[in-house]
Amino acid sequence: MTLAYLNGEFKPLAEASVNVLDRGFTFGDGVYEVMPVFNRMIFRFDEHVRRLENSLQAIYMTNPYAAEQWLSILQKLVSSVEQTEQSIYLQITRGVTDRDHAISLAKNPTIFAMSRAVEKKNFAAGINAITHEDIRWQYCAIKAITLLPSVLLRHKAKEQGASEAILIRDTYVTEGAASNVFICKDNKILTPPKNNHVLPGITRDLLIEILDKHNIAYAEMPVSEAALLAADEVWLTSSTWEIVPVVQLDNKPVGSGKPGPVWHTANLLYQKFKRSYCC
Repeated sequence: MTLAYLNGEFKPLAEASVNVLDRGFTFGDGVYEVMPVFNRMIFRFDEHVRRLENSLQAIYMTNPYAAEQWLSILQKLVSSVEQTEQSIYLQITRGVTDRDHAISLAKNPTIFAMSRAVEKKNFAAGINAITHEDIRWQYCAIKAITLLPSVLLRHKAKEQGASEAILIRDTYVTEGAASNVFICKDNKILTPPKNNHVLPGITRDLLIEILDKHNIAYAEMPVSEAALLAADEVWLTSSTWEIVPVVQLDNKPVGSGKPGPVWHTANLLYQKFKRSYCC
C-alpha cells in the first residue's frame, strides 16, 4: 500500500487531507522538494535536505526535522511503493491560521511527503523548447510552492509543440520553467551562475561536479539570449529529467538539430555516476 506522511502520521495517500485554512492553500505559503529515487536509494539526499533548509530559512521558517529523521520518514515511504524507480515529493507549509497575512499567527507547520513510481522517459532524441520572458518573481532561488508562473510557461511551450520554456530576463538566460540551462559553443560549456533568479538545481550542481572531475571545460557565467540562440548545443537539467538535449529552439534547429557530441559525453558520465551511487 502506497503511504503518505502527514504531520507525524503515515496513512494511505487517499486518506491524507489538509485543512482548507492551511496557508499553503490560501497563500501558497510554503516550500517543497522533489527527490529522485533510483534502485530504492534517494539520490543526493544530503544536497536536497540542504536546499530545503535554505528555502525554509528564506521564508522565515525552521526545518521541523533533522536530516536523519527525514531519511527515516522518506525511506519508509519509498518502501511502501512496489516499483524501485520513484520520485519523492515533500512539502512544508506554514500551517493553519486565519486568512491573515501575518506570519506570526502560524504555530505549527504542515508537513507532507509522498513517493510515487515514475516511468523513465527517454530523451535521447532531444526535445523542443521555446524562449520566453521570465515572468516569475524575484526570489526564484527559493523552491516555493507558488508555481503558477511556471505552470503557465510550460503551457505556453506546449501550445507551441514544445516541452519547456527557456526564460530570458533583461536579455540574459535565467533557467527553464522547471529546469536549469546549459549551453555549449565550440566545446566550451556555459551555465548561468546561481543568483536570486536561478534555482540552485541539484542535478545542475552535480553535473558541474562531474565536468570538473573529468577536466571538461565549463564556466558559470551570464549567458546572453544571443549566445543561447547561437549555441552548438543546449541542455536542460532537473532531478526528474536528468540531462536533456534541446534539438529545436523557437522552431529552429539547435546546432545539427540532433543531440550533440558534448551532451553524449556529459550524459554518459552522469549515468555512470548514477549507477555507481545507486548500485
